[in-house]
Amino acid sequence: MRISFIGGGVMAEALISGVLEAKLATSKDIKVGEPTDARRAYLSNKYGVEVHPRNLDVLVDEDIVILSIKPQNLSEVMAEIGSGLNDEHVVLSIVAGARMDTLSNGLTHAAVIRVMPNTPAQIGVGMTVWTASADIPQHKIAASRDILRTLGEEMYVTDEKLIDMATALSASGPAYVFLFIEALIDAGVYLGMPRDMARKLVLQTVEGSARLVQESGRHPAELKDTVSSPGGGTVEALMAFEQGGFRGTVLEAVASAYEKYRTLGEQR
Repeated sequence: MRISFIGGGVMAEALISGVLEAKLATSKDIKVGEPTDARRAYLSNKYGVEVHPRNLDVLVDEDIVILSIKPQNLSEVMAEIGSGLNDEHVVLSIVAGARMDTLSNGLTHAAVIRVMPNTPAQIGVGMTVWTASADIPQHKIAASRDILRTLGEEMYVTDEKLIDMATALSASGPAYVFLFIEALIDAGVYLGMPRDMARKLVLQTVEGSARLVQESGRHPAELKDTVSSPGGGTVEALMAFEQGGFRGTVLEAVASAYEKYRTLGEQR
């Protein structure tokens, strides 16, 4: 499998590392277009991949072209590389908010895949939601799925609206979880616990709780009830959460993110 990267940032590096580790490609099969000298040198030295300052120089005879750039640079980059694409190329975009029609029109290229990963993908435990145009050959769909699985779990959807929803839920989701983790650690410190101890307790509690939901198959509410003894401290804390509007705030926050992403997508 031959892969070109347009942009050599953090998510591109996660994909390069994952693809090489999974032996989906060799370093000789990977090319990266990256404008920053230091970043090109880093990727070349660490992974042995071919790097170029010009994006067009990485578009020769590649199977999959991965767009890994900032949203504000999308129009400029699409105008630059569109003429270098041929019928064999499949363009896989991890540009936040870039819709399928924006990509296909901007590139004048029909074979596009829209991908929305999240930051835990950097260590191979991410959640990626994706969709693809209908005319992509099945062997290239399968190859794209293999690439995305190096980031963690993946889910293919046919309705692109679900990508916008996933952007607000799973792509932005780590920020929500980090905020909750930070608040729990601060709560431990507020009680008088050393910060390093609070951090260890909270991180293991969050990780263990998520695994328990996954592996038990039980509803989170049911698991919550198993910790909540009548008249006990846990139910007292849960009451404080409810009185503070915790549940409603979470719903409103995710809905607000979704509306923002929809608006941004319409502007691109």
